[in-house]
Amino acid sequence: MVRPLLVAVLLLPLVAFADPDDQEGCKDHPTVSRFPGFFLNECTANDFSSFEFPVGEDKTVAKEGRYWKVGYWLKEGARQPSPLEIARNYENAARKLGGRKVFQNVDQGGGDVTYAMPMGASERWFTVHVANGGGAMTFHVIEVAAMEQKVEMSASEMLSALEKDGFLSLYGVLFDTGKDTLKPESEALLGEILSLLTTNAALKLSVEGHTDNVGHPKANQALSQKRADRVRAWLVGKGVDGKRLATKGWGDARPVADNRTDEGKAKNRRVELVKR
Repeated sequence: MVRPLLVAVLLLPLVAFADPDDQEGCKDHPTVSRFPGFFLNECTANDFSSFEFPVGEDKTVAKEGRYWKVGYWLKEGARQPSPLEIARNYENAARKLGGRKVFQNVDQGGGDVTYAMPMGASERWFTVHVANGGGAMTFHVIEVAAMEQKVEMSASEMLSALEKDGFLSLYGVLFDTGKDTLKPESEALLGEILSLLTTNAALKLSVEGHTDNVGHPKANQALSQKRADRVRAWLVGKGVDGKRLATKGWGDARPVADNRTDEGKAKNRRVELVKR
């Protein structure tokens, strides 16, 4: 029987499998196996997205998190399973993982089945859409999680702040301690600054560095100037006209929070963009 094989595979991380008929660049979901006799014809994977899962007649529920869409077609000459056989196999596998069937609406032509499975403190939601009488199927999978904020501020948000206040403070432009070396995790936010300048060709900015009060004031001023210059150099290296960018290092002379606390010091360590 097919069922025991599917259950066993679904209980374990999948070994990388590539069928010569698979769409180039497509892969199975890491833990949800394909049904025997099918090949991959489409795939999508996003770090964060939303999907409306069928949970009743004309009723859906939206789940957000890491998302996969994986589509399969039956190979020529392969045995075609019924939609119910497909649904029952994945239901058994979901139950073995401690999951439950949330909804099923399957007839001889096809339909939808939705499952929810525990995943640590969260859940993995999984729906199978069966079509062509069992000759095609599409998986939609969401590993439920809140979005990880990867960019402190988008280019459009920066523009709004500059138009409203004339300046903005950024805390995601990070440097090695005591140096002007940019950390790799600064790339995403620097990319948004680059987008801001690229899409607003008339915009001119002053890039201004600030530190907390640890160390000598003169050394802090020199460090903040070097860091501001480093940000300018990064942007110029990406094609921004250097004439549009001035720099200034203020050191610890302009705190915005109490330097007697770690939280306050963190707020004082910043890069500001000032509209010229």
